[in-house]
Amino acid sequence: MQRALTCSRGMVTAPHHLAAQSGLAVLREGGNAVEAMVAAAATIAVVYPHMNSIGGDGFWLISHRGREPVGIDACGRSAALATIDWYREKGLTTIPTRGPLAANTVAGAISGWQAALTEAKGRLPVARLLDDARALARDGVPVTQSQVGYTTRFLSELAPQPGFAPTFLRDGAPPTGRSLQRFPALAATFDRLARAGLDDYYRGELAQSIAGSLTRLGSPVRAADLAQQQASVVTPLSVKLSVGTVYNLPPPTQGLASLLILAIYDRLRAGVSAESFAHVHGLVEATKQAFLIRNRHVTDPDRMTVAPADFLRDEAVTRCAQAIDMTRARPWPEPAVHADTIWMGAADRDGCMVSYIQSVYWEFGSGVVLEESGINWQNRGASFSLDPASHVALAPGRKPFHTLNPPLARLDDGREMVYGNMGGDGQPQSQAAIFTRHAMYGHDLQQAISAPRWLLGRTWGDMSVSLKLEGRTDPAVVAALRAAGHDVELVDDYSDLVGHAGALVREPGGTIVGATDPRSDGGVAGW
Repeated sequence: MQRALTCSRGMVTAPHHLAAQSGLAVLREGGNAVEAMVAAAATIAVVYPHMNSIGGDGFWLISHRGREPVGIDACGRSAALATIDWYREKGLTTIPTRGPLAANTVAGAISGWQAALTEAKGRLPVARLLDDARALARDGVPVTQSQVGYTTRFLSELAPQPGFAPTFLRDGAPPTGRSLQRFPALAATFDRLARAGLDDYYRGELAQSIAGSLTRLGSPVRAADLAQQQASVVTPLSVKLSVGTVYNLPPPTQGLASLLILAIYDRLRAGVSAESFAHVHGLVEATKQAFLIRNRHVTDPDRMTVAPADFLRDEAVTRCAQAIDMTRARPWPEPAVHADTIWMGAADRDGCMVSYIQSVYWEFGSGVVLEESGINWQNRGASFSLDPASHVALAPGRKPFHTLNPPLARLDDGREMVYGNMGGDGQPQSQAAIFTRHAMYGHDLQQAISAPRWLLGRTWGDMSVSLKLEGRTDPAVVAALRAAGHDVELVDDYSDLVGHAGALVREPGGTIVGATDPRSDGGVAGW
């Protein structure tokens, strides 16, 4: 079995190897982990365009040695024109999931890059951080089989969207794997950002181009909406476990659910070994308890009626744990969510570690590609409701609910860990599997990621609500889960449904350990 990579000076893990290499090159030139992550984030937007783009949102957790972790919320808000009446006047009862009407929120990712660089006092010019991305967009990059598969799967709903076919199709058909794809308009956009600075995306000539394109296509987003975008520095949520403290972002992300799963499971795991029935069943049932809370309460933080941290108090977590029967499955489902995302991690020799997640929501987001700038716009605002009584009701200037959540852990033995995954409801579930295997049961980091995973409910590209287990799962565990009442469905041995994960761990002596997911096109780059 492949083992985790180790080094001492710096490391980057990403779901595409070229993004990891971009980050490593910045580290080797004296850049810090945040600068490395911006370089990787720019590159991944070019080489993995079905998973993310610079027309999406992003969330950061940044840890500096001797300081409390810092979070950055780079979530774009809904446009001023995006009202329930605006959609109802068009005869709609729900927000479309594709097309210009789905492109109803500002893309916040670039504002997050800017805020992270400011927070971390970057050393290198922005132009250097964008070098690989603009070269790859201009000169071309091989198409991954993952991109081919998801383009093929959703071709009927993506092909009609403005700008999609000329950008991502070849004579109306999906590209073939390893064929070269070029994005000249996107390359020019990166050139513009390199010259004018990242703020040009929101308040410069690029902003005017973006707003003009969106307006012509029928999106409600205008230049004034872009001009108001600012990423926020936020205090992360945290919970103390028996092995250390885990951090994640507050709403509008589902970071609360990620922390709750681990906190609940920590109270159930006495005598349990990894990969056993009790391990899988306990985490699945903890997931149900966490999702019950998430689905009822998590929304724009300005509209939250309860404090998220209250759900992480000992008495609240204990109540959730006591509601779990360790022999029987709770009836399910609850409403599930769809998503498409990348997670990446970086660590430098000065002790900075970064957990970062970037997304356009569904695969290729809204499917809309802006002709002048080459930007593929997200459809995150499709998660709003047109029911005014809903806790996620659409209104101008609101943040949409986000499945994105970048975790970070400081363990009691002195190790520090950044880890993550993509895939809607699957994000916190795979995070829990990886964290418990490595931090609680001592598995090698690569083994913790490569081992069979599971998914309760729906995720990107799948609408069934069963408990999906990879086919490599121990048959005895599969049988025990079925006997306990779980609606088990076996999927591929290495299934995209459980996401593309990665992790980095800094040991107390300074050694950095990294791993990536064999389910992705990823890589770990270190020196």
